[in-house]
Amino acid sequence: MTYRRFIGAALIGLAVAGVPTLTPVPAQAEALRVVRNGTESVLNVPMNRAVVVESDTAFAELSIANPAIADISSLSDRSIYVLGKAPGATTLTLLDASGRLITNVEVRVAPDISEFKERLRQILPGEKIEVRTANDGIVISGTVSSAQRLQRALDLAQRYAPERVTNLMTVGGVQQVMLKVRFAEVQRSVSKALAAQFSSTGARGLTSTLGATASGTATSNINFGFDIGSVELNLLLQALETKGVVRSLAEPNLIALSGQEAKFLAGGEYPIPVSQDGGTVTVEFKPFGVELNFIPRVVDGDLINLELQAAVSSIDSSNGYDIGEITIDAFKRRETSTTVELRDGESFAVAGLLQDDFQDSNSQVPWLGDIPVLGALFRSTDYQRAQSELVIIVTAHLVTPTRGEALALPTDRVKPPSEKDLFLFGRVAKEKAPKRGAAGEVAKQDFSGSYGYVLD
Repeated sequence: MTYRRFIGAALIGLAVAGVPTLTPVPAQAEALRVVRNGTESVLNVPMNRAVVVESDTAFAELSIANPAIADISSLSDRSIYVLGKAPGATTLTLLDASGRLITNVEVRVAPDISEFKERLRQILPGEKIEVRTANDGIVISGTVSSAQRLQRALDLAQRYAPERVTNLMTVGGVQQVMLKVRFAEVQRSVSKALAAQFSSTGARGLTSTLGATASGTATSNINFGFDIGSVELNLLLQALETKGVVRSLAEPNLIALSGQEAKFLAGGEYPIPVSQDGGTVTVEFKPFGVELNFIPRVVDGDLINLELQAAVSSIDSSNGYDIGEITIDAFKRRETSTTVELRDGESFAVAGLLQDDFQDSNSQVPWLGDIPVLGALFRSTDYQRAQSELVIIVTAHLVTPTRGEALALPTDRVKPPSEKDLFLFGRVAKEKAPKRGAAGEVAKQDFSGSYGYVLD
């Protein structure tokens, strides 16, 4: 008890005498020190490849943080054998004989892209493609000349890093395609008819008629008549010939980006009633006119892959049908769907049709029509022939945008007339002052010339 009191008094005395006390240092700070001696560096090792590293200072101990990423072994006290095993990053530590740190080295293991780069140069020469590694994958960037070459580079990269390829490439060059489609159809028809009618009138007013008449309405009649005593004889010849030609032409032009679908319709929509459940009737609209759908793909350079659907349809009232009080017209439709490849400026006749319909008929009076020469007076002959020709020609062009003032419209040179020009001089349109430049040159042409959408 006395001892404890003595120690306590001594401590109180020291505090009163102003002796400064020492702040206790945590035991953890004295037991742990982060070693940062040496120079840190980065070592890149290709996966499944080995790299030999030499140290300026002899080491006594090596350690690798993650042996699954890289494996090490010492060749001497200054040489290290490092083998890349899996993509990733780890730390290599070197210690000297006294256990002091020599250096820490960051080891980065990535897929080997040297062979990949060499294959790219062989398969796609001249393409500006850059290849980098990112963690356990490959990043390819740069600009290629076509979508087909871009896909080749991606397919090759997948062989070296399956499902670990990042594509940052862009396609250069012209990637917009203008499609010029020409629909041309000609229909020709010829119809000929020849008939004869022989009649006689007896003395008692009895009339007999022999012969056959032409089908249709005759446009030319020749009548012969003569008397033999009390009998009057008449001969009527009827002849009919008709010819007709129908020509139709459509030239739709449409532009689309490579790989994107473009649609064009010049015509209208025809309402068609459709019966529904419960006895109700709804109306659906069926498009008709000139239709064009296509998807262009710039494959390589100026080579274009083209998916095309083209159609020309019109209303055919002669083949319609009636439903109660509703009359529904039929449609005439000519269409094609195909896939072709062609180069810039080349053309294909993607569809063609030649239809030749022939029909003739012969009617006669029995027995009399078989008499040589004279039998022609008792016969009627009808001959009809119809031909139809259709062709669809497709031309593809690689195009780039231009300035707005370089384009001309069909209305650029037409101006509404003033009241003076209309009523005094009978002018229905007034010429505008032409624009300058290319648009002005186009505007100077007459209506049979080219217009603004035709660009060379």
